[in-house]
Amino acid sequence: MSEVKISAGTRTEFGKGAARRIRREDKVPGVLYGHGSDPVHLTLPGHELLMALRTPNVLIALDIDGKTNELAIPKSVHRDPIKGFLEHVDLLLVKRGEKVQVEVPVQTEGELAPGNFLLEYVLDALPVEAEATHIPQQFTLSVEGLEAGASIHAKDVKLPSGVTLAVDEDAVVLQVLAAQAEEPAAEGEGEEEGEEAAEA
Repeated sequence: MSEVKISAGTRTEFGKGAARRIRREDKVPGVLYGHGSDPVHLTLPGHELLMALRTPNVLIALDIDGKTNELAIPKSVHRDPIKGFLEHVDLLLVKRGEKVQVEVPVQTEGELAPGNFLLEYVLDALPVEAEATHIPQQFTLSVEGLEAGASIHAKDVKLPSGVTLAVDEDAVVLQVLAAQAEEPAAEGEGEEEGEEAAEA
């Protein structure tokens, strides 16, 4: 996994007013915590952070005030529910070689067998434990030729070396369902209605 370097500054102003001022400068308020240390309140560059967060579980190399270098992964990202801009980010402090629990997005490839089938994502992200510097970006699962009743379990997912499941191995990740066909209208209903109207 590649690291994204971001320069951040510490902040001493808090509250909604301070957060609005930070965002007007195209920056994002955040907090760095972990390893039992006191939380560090940060101001991060908005565009750089937005680009970095396009990669799930991205590893961020923070340069804080040009004095301290730390590694972190996003733990919680808050966006404006309407406009979608970043409002706040929580970062988890990590160390090289340390294992962390994360959720890795699941994607699919291939086509289901011919028929009226639906693919259901029971888990759209798979919980795993991995080294902070070697977190998989995604798991791609093949659904080629699967029919109704087929399922893919957590134990079926091929994990990279050093990555282990953080969920029951029998947990269902994907399953294929038979699509529900609409029930046709009962025969004769339309005719009866027409006859009743004529009699009236």
